[in-house]
Order: sequence, then structure tokens, then C-alpha cells
Amino acid sequence: MRAVTWHGKHDVRVEQVPDPTLVNPRDAIVKVSLTAICGSDLHLYDGFIPTMKAGDVLGHEFMGEVVEVGPAVENLKKGDRVVVPFAICCGQCYYCRQELWSLCDNSNPNAWMAEAAYGHAGAGLFGYSHMMGGYAGGQAEYVRVPYADVGPLKVPDDIPDEKLLFLTDIFPTGYQAAEACEIKEGDIVAVWGCGPVGQFAIRCALMMGAHVIAIDHYDGRLRMAAAAGNGDITTLNFDEESIYEQVMDLTAGRGPDACIDAVGLESHGSTLDAVYDYVKTATFLATDRLHALRQAVRVIRKGGILSVPGVYGGFGDKFPIGAIFAKSVTLRGGQTHVHRYLQPLLERIRQGQIDPSFIVTHRMKLDEGAAAYAAFKRHPDECIKVVLEP
Repeated sequence: MRAVTWHGKHDVRVEQVPDPTLVNPRDAIVKVSLTAICGSDLHLYDGFIPTMKAGDVLGHEFMGEVVEVGPAVENLKKGDRVVVPFAICCGQCYYCRQELWSLCDNSNPNAWMAEAAYGHAGAGLFGYSHMMGGYAGGQAEYVRVPYADVGPLKVPDDIPDEKLLFLTDIFPTGYQAAEACEIKEGDIVAVWGCGPVGQFAIRCALMMGAHVIAIDHYDGRLRMAAAAGNGDITTLNFDEESIYEQVMDLTAGRGPDACIDAVGLESHGSTLDAVYDYVKTATFLATDRLHALRQAVRVIRKGGILSVPGVYGGFGDKFPIGAIFAKSVTLRGGQTHVHRYLQPLLERIRQGQIDPSFIVTHRMKLDEGAAAYAAFKRHPDECIKVVLEP
């Protein structure tokens, strides 16, 4: 089959790889109908995530048709149309039983790698390094889905793929980020990063009754964010204005009730601390650039909640723990517990509360995977979300 494979920094290729087969009784094979490139895939593309190997199949946002199931999979049958969460979960461990799905104890066969880096291991992830399990991803014609009796959600035939695909990751990720803010009607929520996750966080915060301040420096992303609200959203370009001063003015000097960092480890900026971050990561003295996170900590009101759906990979420098302590800020983050949100968010789609396909700016064939990655990386203003059709 054809698949998008990783071969090093800024080197992805579409190649012929072996077809997946059933390995365990709880496996299924899914024929991919639509897949996408996630912003966190760019961290692989840019070489920030360790333990990648040449030839690894990329991608963790995919859906399709079940073509084969193992003997222990009783909830699916050949021909079922499914969306597949990016985290692989056993459904039986302590964390799965607590609905902390992305922390599954049993789905990462390389748990020792993550334990060495983080102290504990989370769930295995599709297409996201050997530290996260070494599973082949979904930017391919077919995928082996482990624990298929737990993960995939059967979806209705009358809803198009593009409305459903983002249930696999970025729609639940944006929702969990907003939910973590404990939004009350009229709260002010500032969102750093208007990429795909930021766009969903913005819309979910608006659905929960917040006024949103959206922060980025790409005009196309800011326009997409502005289109989400009827006067309930303010956009700021951090290249053109002081974010601290503008947000203080917008909140009468108090600061936002909550902040969402939807940027993660490749934060951009032109201030002294941002330049410092660039130097540290370029010389391998740090793994993550924390400029956006620092800015959010400085801006947030006392007693506020800082929600972090943006992916961080390892170790950052100059983290403002003193400000978090002094201001009694609550910090929340982590991989999304997608399984928890699948059915509720599917219902929101069915009821017409949101059409997730708004995020798609580019549609390409799987064979154009290398060009799609390059476009997503080089033209983030115009290329906000790419979907690939096998």
C-alpha cells in the first residue's frame, strides 16, 4: 500500500509499504477514506520529537471503513464506517476505567522510553514516534487499529467525512481545552495560536458562553477566528501590538479569566525571551520554546486557569513558576481523552451546532503528501488544515 513516511527533518515521502495485518484478536484493519496532517505532525517534520525511525508511517487523524476484524472484536463488522481516536486505549486499565484514556497503561509497548523521559508513560499513539509505541499511522491506504473493540466509533452514513474526521483529534482537543477552563457565561478567555486546535478551542469556548481574545500573527488565521463569533471575539496580531497592554485594556486591567496555549513547543515571537528560546533550541540546550506560555502566565488574572492543549515535548527554560505561584494560577494540560468526547461531539455535529469542516483549507491526494507537508509548514497563513484522500 501507499503511505506517507518519515525520513528525517523536512523529509517525508510517499512510498510503498507492507499492508497491515491482524496481529492480535482485538485488532481491526481500516481502509482509510480520509486523513489529515495535524499541527503536531509538524513537530515530527521539524525534528523536535525523538525516537522517530526512517520509514515510520505518519498520521493520527484518520477515518474509514472496517475491512477486517479480529475474533475478539464484537462491536464492529466489515463495512462499518468509523472514526478512530489518535490515542490507543485498552479500556481495562485503571486510567481507562477513570476515562483518562490518553494515559492508558497497556497500549504503549515502548513505555520504558516515555518513563525515562517523563517518569510515567501515556497511551500509545498512531504515527507519533517509538516513544509513543511505534505504531504505524493513518496517512496511508490501510491501518491496523489495536484494541478496536474500544477505540473506533461507528458513525452515520449521512454525514460527510469532512464533518466527522476531526472527531479523531482536534475537535475534542479544542473542546477539552475549553472545558478545562471551567467557563461561566461572560468569562473572558484568551487563546494563543489560531491554528487548527486554536480554532476549535475558540469555537468551543464561544459555545460555552465566553468572550474570546484570539492571538496570532497570521492574517488568514485571525480572519478565520473572527468569523467564529458575532461580536464575541476580538483578534490581536502579536507582531503589531503589545499583547500584555492590549489584553489588559480589554479586561479593564484584570486579565482574562482563563488562557489557552494552543501553540506548544514551536512558539514564535520577536521579544528578547523568544530570541533566547530560538538560540537555546538551535544549540540543543532546550527542547521547547515557551514564549507563548510565558506570555499567557503573565497576562492571566489572579486565580485564573491556564489550559495547555499545545504539544510540549521535553524541557523548556525560564518557566515562570513564580508567577503561577504568586497569582494562584491553575495549570492544566495533557493529551486529549478523545474517547470521552466522541459521542457528545458527534451529537453537536448532528444537531448542526458546529460544522468542523470549516477548518479545511486544502484538499490533496495521498500521493501529494510530501507537498502537503511543505505547504502546511511554509504557508501557515493560507494553509491552515490539509486533508488527504488515499
